[in-house]
This record gives sequence, C-alpha cells and structure tokens, in this order.
Amino acid sequence: MSQERWDIVLRFLSGPLALQGDLVLRGPVVRLGANPGPGGLSLEGYRGVDDRQAVITAYDGGTVSVAPVGKNQVRVNTHENVDWDSVQPLNSPVFLSKGDAVHVGPANRGATFLFVDARPLRFTQSAGVYSDAAQAQPYAGASNVVVKSTTKGMPAWFVPSLIGMGLITVVTVFSLTTDVFRTNVKRLGPAVDGEEQYARVELSEEVIQQVETEFKGFDQAFEYFVMIPNAKAASWPELRTDRKLWDDKYVLYTKASVGAHARANNFWRRLDAIEERYHEVVVQARKAGLPDILAGIPYQESSYRAEANSPVCAKGWWQLMPEVAHRVKVEVRNCKLSGSDRPWSPTRISPVIGVLKNAEYVGRENGYRCKLGSCEVDMRADFDESTRGAMELLKEPWVDEELRASGALVQITILSHNAGYDNSRYEEKKVNNVNILPSYRRHLKEDGLQRDPAFYGKNITCVGEEHKDILGKANDKCDGHIANQSQHYAYSITAQHILAACYYAQNYPDKPIWKEYKQQFYSDDGYCTTLNVPDFTATAPKR
Repeated sequence: MSQERWDIVLRFLSGPLALQGDLVLRGPVVRLGANPGPGGLSLEGYRGVDDRQAVITAYDGGTVSVAPVGKNQVRVNTHENVDWDSVQPLNSPVFLSKGDAVHVGPANRGATFLFVDARPLRFTQSAGVYSDAAQAQPYAGASNVVVKSTTKGMPAWFVPSLIGMGLITVVTVFSLTTDVFRTNVKRLGPAVDGEEQYARVELSEEVIQQVETEFKGFDQAFEYFVMIPNAKAASWPELRTDRKLWDDKYVLYTKASVGAHARANNFWRRLDAIEERYHEVVVQARKAGLPDILAGIPYQESSYRAEANSPVCAKGWWQLMPEVAHRVKVEVRNCKLSGSDRPWSPTRISPVIGVLKNAEYVGRENGYRCKLGSCEVDMRADFDESTRGAMELLKEPWVDEELRASGALVQITILSHNAGYDNSRYEEKKVNNVNILPSYRRHLKEDGLQRDPAFYGKNITCVGEEHKDILGKANDKCDGHIANQSQHYAYSITAQHILAACYYAQNYPDKPIWKEYKQQFYSDDGYCTTLNVPDFTATAPKR
C-alpha cells in the first residue's frame, strides 16, 4: 500500500540559512518562525520574526500555499528584486509558483527565501520513507541539500539501493518510449517564411484536428502564464488545478495561433531581432507586479517597432493613442494636422467615443487614415517612456478588485490595452461600451453570473471572412460583449509570448528570466521540448 505526500524546497537569500543552499523540508505542513515547534523550520537569528510567523502547505499534486500566522507579516512577489515596503502583507493564504520570493517579518528585517519546488514524498508500509527531492541533484546555485534522516532502523544501503533500482528501470523505459515517440511525431516548427505575426486565426475542422494532435503538453505553458496568475489574483486555487474551470475556447484559439506563428520563419526571426527589448519589457512588467505575458502586447501592436503608426493615430512600440499617452505623461506636442495651420496637441485624457467617426485627427475621406504628421515632441516612439506609460495603464485593470475576482484577469488586462479599461472616469463621464470593464459587467448581468473565467472565450463571436474588416466593423460585437476589434487580440498575444518563452529559453539561456523559462519548459517533458525551435541568433539583424 502506498501513499504520497510532498517535500517543500526553499532557498534563503539572506541570513544564516542562505549558507545552507536548498533546504528540503518535510510536508505537507511546514511552520516557520523563531520557535516554530517540533518539525518546523527555525528562523532564530532573523530579527523581527515571531515564534510562529508563517505556515507553508503542500497538498493535491504539489499545490503549495503560504499563509501568515495571526497578524504576522508575510509578503509574496514573483521575484526577489523588489522593495518589500511596496508589497502589501498577506491577509489570507496565497499559492506559490516556482521562483516566487517570500519575505517573512517586517519589510526592513526578517528573512527572504525563494520557493524552489515541491516534490513527492512517497512512503510504503514496508519500505519506510524516502524523498524524491532528497535524492535529486542540488538545484543550480545550491551548495547543499539538507534533509532530515528517514532511515532509522534500516540498513544505510537499503533506501538508496531501492531508489537506484527504480530509477534505472524508469530511465530505461522512458528512454525507449521517448525515442519511439519522437521518431514518429513531427514536431511543430518553422515550415514557410510566413508572416511576422498573425492577428487572428479561424477554427476550421482541419485546424481543430491539428490542434488536437500537435499540442501535447501545451497546458503546462498556458497554466504557467495565464492560469497561475489568474488563480492567485482571484484567490481561487481550483482555477489552476481543475481543468474544467479553464476557458476552453480561449485555449483552443491560442493553440491555433501558436500553430500559425510556429510555422513561420519570419516570426522566429523577428523574435530574435528584438530579444533585448522583449526582455526589458518582461523586467518592467515584473517590477510593476504584472504578468510576463504582457510583453507580447508590443509584439502584437508594432512587432516592437518605434515607427509603427495606425489609421487612428496610435503610434510607437505600444501604439498609444495621443490622448492616452497624454494621460500617462508620455508627451505628444505640436503635431502637424492635415488641413489645419495650427499645431495640434492632445488636451483630453481619453479618446472621444467613436474615434473613427469623431476624432478630428482621423481622415474619413478615401478610407480611414491618420491626419497627424510629424510632431515637435512625440515620446511614444521612445521605448523607455512608452513602456513606463504602458505599465501604468495596464496596472489599472490589474488592481481592480472586481476584475481580479473574475478568474480571467490576465486576458482581461491584455484586452484592456486594445479596448480601454474604463474611460467613464474622464471627460464626458459616459460609459464607452467598447471598454473592458463595462463589457465584463454586461456579460455577467446577461448570463446571471457573479464571475466568469470563460468571459473572453464566450465572447469570441465575430468569426469568419465577413468579420475580418476590423476598421469597417470595429464596434460590431456579433451578439457578444467584446468589440470585433478586440475579440482576436488576447489569444494572439498569449500565443506569441508562449513561443517567445521557448525561443529565448533555448537561444538566450544566460539571462536570468530566460534561464528560468529554460528550467520550466525544457526540463523533462516540458512544453518547449515538443516544438522544433529554430536558432536565428547568428543571422537575424538586431533592431
């Protein structure tokens, strides 16, 4: 008879425990504090830490959470490079992902550690206890693995021998089956020159069949970039672990978009050319407490080109509208306006409702076009300034408690960059029906729901050739609640970032973020191992 429990692996970044490398602690419950009691991890010597400061639990397939004990301070962030004063202490348990940083105690004292992993602790009635984590090689950067003794009363050779025999069998079987599998399945990868990006895909029967056969393991990447942040924001752990709660239509469209992009050499070449800029956006997103996947937005908007411009005068890396740029102090000033002798500068802080019809800088004669010429100052083309402004804009939906509870916060935040968050706060004080907050509220009201993690997928309704004319039918919702111009936006960005993670992890593994992706998606049967990821590092021009 066998059962399974979990070891918790922590790596301290400060104080005496930092000298001990990776600490492997017996689950399912680990108590931390200056005097945590039997079986706990003592933090004696760390100033400001209470006798019983925090508790970490690992249940249900390695799902790990951390919680404060009483009113003690515990803070969590996606990385350790953060001012802990700017992070709010927890008031309830939160789930941890690999690499998350945890600070226990006051912000300027206490202890900081990384959550490294949770590994199964198996035990049988006849063989005693052993830990997968204890037998593993130390993690990168670890100097030691500390494990409490579990072999009392048994010969010293017994457990290691048992494990060794098991590992030999597993490795042999795995090698044989993996070789057979990989020889018979063609991995998805570049096949044509293709396009740098695909703004939308259509789900034909052929595409759906390809999706079902070519995307084994895809859920790992979708969980990491979408469902884990959604579950954390909503304090809804089942979102991560219960596949039935996922937005299946969003997943399906993302897979189809991955397929389109992965087959295009020009997409991979462009990823290589923009690696430094892409990396910097991920860094800035993390500093702002936002998810990595938002780095896909400027890829979708401009393919990371400063000079990109749109018919409605959105411009630059992030394609900011003039008024929106003005709101976040990304300066746009004294622009030439076709048909006028006076220089034009934005004075509003939100675009007029119905930009195509009502904005003075949109030319409607002979098709839609931007009437703004060169500007005396236009910081939308400045990478640092526009990225700073974009992070400020994206933070608005990200901290909205109503949207955080939705279970769909990642995709809603992406959509807000295209549709706007809630412009009823400005100027006319009128609801703009294309904005994402009123769209979400209409959806809940019509469906009689309190929240809905499938909000996005249910509202991808403008499909087929007749709806591809985005400018002509920009605000058509096709009986849904999201405007046509936004419906195919979030899944494209999700697909692009998932592939970017694989490309950068394989070809630029020396940078810490890409190294993190490498460990996540290339180890064992990680998602990226199912793709044929090219290498353009020696041939693509960097811009």
